[in-house]
Amino acid sequence: MKRLQSALLWVTGSLFFVLTFVILSAGLFLLSRERVFTLARFLFSVQIKIMGIRLKVTGLDGLDRTRTYLIMGNHQSLFDLFVIPAAIPLTYVAVEAAYHFSIPLWGSLVTRWGCIPIYRNNLEKAKQSLEIARQRLREGSSIIILPEGHRTLTGKIGPFKKGPFHLARQAGADILPFAISGLFDYHPKGTFHLNPKPVRVSIGPAIAYATIADLTPEQLRDHVRHVIADLAS
Repeated sequence: MKRLQSALLWVTGSLFFVLTFVILSAGLFLLSRERVFTLARFLFSVQIKIMGIRLKVTGLDGLDRTRTYLIMGNHQSLFDLFVIPAAIPLTYVAVEAAYHFSIPLWGSLVTRWGCIPIYRNNLEKAKQSLEIARQRLREGSSIIILPEGHRTLTGKIGPFKKGPFHLARQAGADILPFAISGLFDYHPKGTFHLNPKPVRVSIGPAIAYATIADLTPEQLRDHVRHVIADLAS
């Protein structure tokens, strides 16, 4: 029964995503980036709902939607790709693993959106990607990056990479932390089964650059990881 339920959710979700892809692809040619993001947020909210994810978001009251942020959070599941835009009402581009850009439909969508591929096994290309992200931040575009670099295998928050924190210091960026809870249990990495359940996204107060300017990248990494772990608890 559980396998059948999961199969139905995958099929329903895949069909809806094809529709979403068509709508957003057309929108990228016809609408402003802000309007496309608003549309994407609505469509992804529907996507996760029909796939059994009951999303609850906290911390929205303290969010300044006029500011530019380097957005950081934990990486629980493949479905982070839908849950995060549904939860955080900001217009941003993502720094994503390069292989995402070869995923059918999704790769085409994020390429057109202007997301930035990062190459985990090529240090020079990774530095180039972070430099592009730094320029985008300085131009006033918010960026999202998940500093674990990989989905968790245990449900717990893994070690954070240093690169995003060099980026934060070089760009002089305020950091907006968030934490996802429950999505690993919905779909652990490498499994077929989907387990419909509530998922929570907790958005923390922004960490102003002025308060972290004197920290080393390592100190900043540890500080932000602690903040995100507290949000997830």
